[in-house]
Amino acid sequence: MRLTNPVYRAHHPRWGFQPASGEGAAISGGRFNPIGMAALYTSVRIETAWLEAQQSFAFKAQPMTLCAYDVDCNDILDLTLHEIRAEHQIAFEYLACPWKDLATRGLLPPSWALTQRLHSKKIAGIVVPSFARGAGANDINVVFWRWSGRRPHQVKVVDDYNHLPKDTLSWT
Repeated sequence: MRLTNPVYRAHHPRWGFQPASGEGAAISGGRFNPIGMAALYTSVRIETAWLEAQQSFAFKAQPMTLCAYDVDCNDILDLTLHEIRAEHQIAFEYLACPWKDLATRGLLPPSWALTQRLHSKKIAGIVVPSFARGAGANDINVVFWRWSGRRPHQVKVVDDYNHLPKDTLSWT
């Protein structure tokens, strides 16, 4: 499918100069990307982006940079839809697996195996439910594995007034 709606991401302000890099996910891995594979995790709603970003801060909300992205991206699979999962032989349990625990124990998480299979078929990204603590039915994420600033896989940060920093000098 072609995705053309805006998406959002909240991230540590220090990385505001690279809001579309996906390199942080490559360094530590994520639910839908093994270590070494870049991925851009975004959300359909601002509230979900905030919820996702604050997962590791159990006690107090921490400062975040919230970015919007203009999207016009082909080759997306909507895995929130049962019929799409069935067509591609994807069990919901693959999406919801305890990926971090499995990876820590040296086991291949089913979500990583799924990612590798879809990526090899030139799928650019997936629409999935949020698995963040407190997420509800309206909390939907879009994970991109192939993206650039232009079509057919456009995911471009909105910064019309050049407010984002250009490098790390503001943190020295």
